[in-house]
Amino acid sequence: MITALKFTLLLLALAFAQGLHYNYIDELDKEAGTVRAVQASQYVSLWPLPQKVKILDLSFKLTSFNIVDAKESSAGSSCSLLQDAYRRYYEYMFGIAKRQGPRKSRLTGPSELTELQVWITSPDSECDGYPSVTSDESYELSVDLPYAVLKAPKVWGALHGLETFSQLVYEDQYGAKSINSTAISDFPRFAHRGILLDSSRHFLPLKVILANLETMAMNKFNVFHWHIVDDQSFPYLSRTFPQLSQQGAYHPYTHVYTPADVKMVIEFGRLRGIRVVPEFDTPGHTQSWGKGQKDLLTPCYSGSKPSGSFGPVNPILNTTYDFMSQFFKEISTVFPDAYVHLGGDEVDFTCWKSNPDIQKFMDQQGYGQDYKKLESFYIQKLLDIVTTTHKGYMIWQEVFDNGVKLKPDTVVHVWIGGGANEEMGKVTAAGYTTILSAPWYLDYISYAQDWQKYYKVEPLDFDGTEEQKKLVIGGEACLWGEYVDATNLTPRLWPRASAVAERLWSAKDVTDINDAFNRLSVHRCRMVARGIPAEPLFSSYCPREYKGI
Repeated sequence: MITALKFTLLLLALAFAQGLHYNYIDELDKEAGTVRAVQASQYVSLWPLPQKVKILDLSFKLTSFNIVDAKESSAGSSCSLLQDAYRRYYEYMFGIAKRQGPRKSRLTGPSELTELQVWITSPDSECDGYPSVTSDESYELSVDLPYAVLKAPKVWGALHGLETFSQLVYEDQYGAKSINSTAISDFPRFAHRGILLDSSRHFLPLKVILANLETMAMNKFNVFHWHIVDDQSFPYLSRTFPQLSQQGAYHPYTHVYTPADVKMVIEFGRLRGIRVVPEFDTPGHTQSWGKGQKDLLTPCYSGSKPSGSFGPVNPILNTTYDFMSQFFKEISTVFPDAYVHLGGDEVDFTCWKSNPDIQKFMDQQGYGQDYKKLESFYIQKLLDIVTTTHKGYMIWQEVFDNGVKLKPDTVVHVWIGGGANEEMGKVTAAGYTTILSAPWYLDYISYAQDWQKYYKVEPLDFDGTEEQKKLVIGGEACLWGEYVDATNLTPRLWPRASAVAERLWSAKDVTDINDAFNRLSVHRCRMVARGIPAEPLFSSYCPREYKGI
């Protein structure tokens, strides 16, 4: 019989071993204005919390431990994705201790666990494929003698299961790697769990992008929304139109993403179960495009004369659509994901209104002074172009709001308004698949534990039928780049984005802020131990502090 005291002491020991400072420090909750004590979670440091988890106080030492393919698995040793993951997670669990040298360990006590067997149960493991919005990410994990077993229909679930297993491993008081008897059945609540990074306002070096893909996998995110170009710069090196980056990047050689760079990002993400969805936002946010592509942007006028400045993409020229056809044909071959994000937000009509040729076109089309109709004219033609490349598309909510005719499988990205309840209701009532970002703009920073407000968001908290709510496939945390570059991106993003990760993965009723704080504090220390400069939640320490680059 496990006594309550014995169970509590075990949890404290496990949590302490994994890096949380337990002095029962009184922590002032700035939002609630209350004082509470830090305590161990019954789920120790699992993040995001699995759907079903049972941890017993029976522990095993990991002795001569290996991760292997189960004999029954459909993905044998030829699956490079899994073999790569085995090496990665072995390093996470044992590499730090190995580099520090041997530790004293008592050989008496718990039984020994020597193996984790990974069993892909579906005939098609999808080992050589790319993750998609319909990928099966479920898994089951059993930690018991004679060996631990990780079962998953597809490799994507196995990747998540490996992360979960690694989070269960801890060092006992003698420094021996140990794990408790555990049973987990897990799957994500939402299929689309994304991070948006902006590489235009500040160029993000490749190693920073890769490091954050790695961290996304630690938090079970599965979509990298790459806002790759914008007004400020055009770092994407196009094979078809190399002049776009030659003229539009901050520097044509040092501040561009070559085809090899893009390919590396896509493959690095694939090996971690992460989709790479590029965004090429038009007709606004395109000043950098115009530097390398003549006549693409609209000339602005001051009175009857050109002012010398330019506005959004010129929607009245046939050459505009010839260019877009060639450009998106290239994009469809470079990025394998089924979707491309086409933007469509924040279009300033001032320049269009000043241009006499645009005014004449408006009269001919019978648009009057309704420039939303002109915007819709452009976007409709662009959507038709992208459709011919056999890609689906995502768009920001303004495209929907302005009445553009959309394909039934369009994904509408809601970003305006913190709660966005009314907008979510409108979009889903119209039958469109929807993702939410409105409450998760992480470039807005504030003092104290602002992760809590991100954690408290409920994506389905809007008036609508159950059928409408099934159209919400997830959401994204967005980190825009006006004040973010390689120096501060990672600590600003993590562990604040981890709050969004749990909201999109775990069950709807996982809402206990106190328990979340206890687990997230340890998870943050784990990210630090893995080389990620995730910022602290509150006063504490990690056994292995960040050592810098």
